[in-house]
Amino acid sequence: MSRAIQSVRGMNDILPDEGALWRTLEDAVASVFEAYGYDRIRLPLLERTELFKRAVGEVTDIVEKEMYTFEDRGGDSVSLRPEGTAGCVRAGIEHGLLHNRVQRLWYAGPMFRYERPQKGRYRQFHQFGVEAFGLTGPDVDAEQIAMCARLWRRLGLTGLRLEINSLGTPAERAGYRDLLVDYLRGREDELDDDSRRRLETNPLRILDSKNPAMAELLAAAPSVLDALGPESREHFETLCATLDGLGIAYRVNPRLVRGLDYYTRTVFEWLTDELGAQDAVCSGGRYDGLVGQLGGSDTPAFGFALGVERLIALMAAQSVPLADVSPHVYLVYQGEAAARTAPGLAEDLRDAVPGLRLLAHAGGGSFKSQFKRADRSGAAVALVLGEAEAEAGEARLKPLRDQGDQETVALADLPRRLAGDFGLPLADNA
Repeated sequence: MSRAIQSVRGMNDILPDEGALWRTLEDAVASVFEAYGYDRIRLPLLERTELFKRAVGEVTDIVEKEMYTFEDRGGDSVSLRPEGTAGCVRAGIEHGLLHNRVQRLWYAGPMFRYERPQKGRYRQFHQFGVEAFGLTGPDVDAEQIAMCARLWRRLGLTGLRLEINSLGTPAERAGYRDLLVDYLRGREDELDDDSRRRLETNPLRILDSKNPAMAELLAAAPSVLDALGPESREHFETLCATLDGLGIAYRVNPRLVRGLDYYTRTVFEWLTDELGAQDAVCSGGRYDGLVGQLGGSDTPAFGFALGVERLIALMAAQSVPLADVSPHVYLVYQGEAAARTAPGLAEDLRDAVPGLRLLAHAGGGSFKSQFKRADRSGAAVALVLGEAEAEAGEARLKPLRDQGDQETVALADLPRRLAGDFGLPLADNA
């Protein structure tokens, strides 16, 4: 017997017993995003490599080390998307969505980075992304941060803390970069190897270092907030005042720089202490220059991404109440007349009671074996159809989760009965 093929390292299956967690999060995300007027856009997994080189930055770790890049059969260099913003901007430019228009969009799906797999960090990971285009003021910055806070409340998550910072305009950021490089070169012997490499390529990322030996060095580094001009400072102060008015607690962290080159002005992260080293569950910020950088007209923009696997782990750790995805009803049947009646009955009930989760038995077997499967399914009731019931136009309803009595119900009355029992609507023609 040949050895069974296993999944690619860092690319995980999401098994059915995890489905309730994912369904709970997906339903909450869609509800909250749509409550703020954001429309869903669906984007391809594969993009031209040049898109990410221009958007993310050629000297970032993502582009240099982590992207899944290859030549397709036509000889073009393509990459699996490592993040969603670049593809969303590309789609907006390509289809004219951003021309003199405000757009609020969201998307969902897998991203790919060749990293060392560990808890909370995988080579295929999933994100929900949000992007707003055409809005310059800090009001949309605050709106999206408030969206996150509402999502945490909707899910019942606690203990998440918000950190914010401003990187200023590209010119202000460049000026701060020079100040930082001058400071770090003066103490280069105190830098670790990774930071020395970043000093030549992406020095702001040194501020992200988790090396405790460098904590004192970085604490004394120049602050990016001191490099802000009047407009950037006013933008940030207005954002802080708006968050104060909304009652959203935050901490200004001048070391928060984010890992992608396109960010300007506001950046933010939502963090947790419950997931170990992978503490960021949501990150984002403003990127006013990216649309122009990718070939469109200059367009202000703000967005964020939620890390799905990390949120799922946090939901599990905090025992968030889950969406019920178990069947309402398990249909068991036996006998020739019942076997003829059961498929049509199941379809008629699904038509008559929208939202009814009805699992019909398949594969034969005795009533005893079928009831075992019904019990394992998690269904609330068994709908029992034998020869006598099929001939009489009836079925029995047998509770599976409590000690209630079994009842016989006419098939014609089943839609109204099941709709009432499970709080579901009846179809107009039922």
